[in-house]
Amino acid sequence: MQTPEMSAMATEDGGVAAEEKEAAAAVAVAVAAAEEEKEMRVMVAVDQSDGSFYALQWALENLFRKRGAAAALTVVHVQLPFQHHIIPAGPGIYATSIVVDSVRKAQEQNSAVILSRAFRLCKDMMVKAETLILDGDPKEMICQAAEQMHVDLLVVGSRGLSKLKRAFLGSVSDYCAHHAKCPILIVKPPKEKLPTESSN
Repeated sequence: MQTPEMSAMATEDGGVAAEEKEAAAAVAVAVAAAEEEKEMRVMVAVDQSDGSFYALQWALENLFRKRGAAAALTVVHVQLPFQHHIIPAGPGIYATSIVVDSVRKAQEQNSAVILSRAFRLCKDMMVKAETLILDGDPKEMICQAAEQMHVDLLVVGSRGLSKLKRAFLGSVSDYCAHHAKCPILIVKPPKEKLPTESSN
C-alpha cells in the first residue's frame, strides 16, 4: 500500500512561522506511522548546494532537536555517472582510462567533502547519522534508496529554480514529490537566500 505523497515548504521568519506549522503537519503522518516501531527513519538528500544543507539543518532542528523523538537519520549523496565518451559534430571522442580515473577520484573527493560537511552539522546538533554515497541519476537513486530502506520521511531541499530552468534541467524535489513512495518534505530556503532568478 503506497503512502500518499506529501510535500511541504518551510521558511525562516523569526518566531513560529506559518510555514513551519505546515511543515510540522506534513511530517505528522510519518511520525505517526513510525510510532509503533518507536524509531522514525528519516533520509535527507544533500549535494553541494546551500539549499540542500539548509534542508538538513531544518530537519535536524525541527525533527530531531525540538521534537526529541527517537529517529534514525541517513544522509545520502548521489554522484552523477561519468560519461566515457563525448559526441561532438564529428566522430565520438572516448576518454582514456587515466582521464576516467582522474574524474572518479575528483568525484569521490567531492562526495567526501559534502558528506563531511553534513556529518559535522549533525555532530554539532548532537544527532547520530549514517552517510550513503550512490552513483546514478540523483532523482531516481534518491527515490530508490528511500524505498529500499523503508524510509518514513524523505527530506529534500529546493534550489528555487526559475520555471525555464526547471523545464530544461528538471527538479529533484519535483521528481521525488511525484515518485517517492513515502511522505516527502521539501524545504524551501528563506527568501533572502533565494537566487534572483527564482522570481522569474
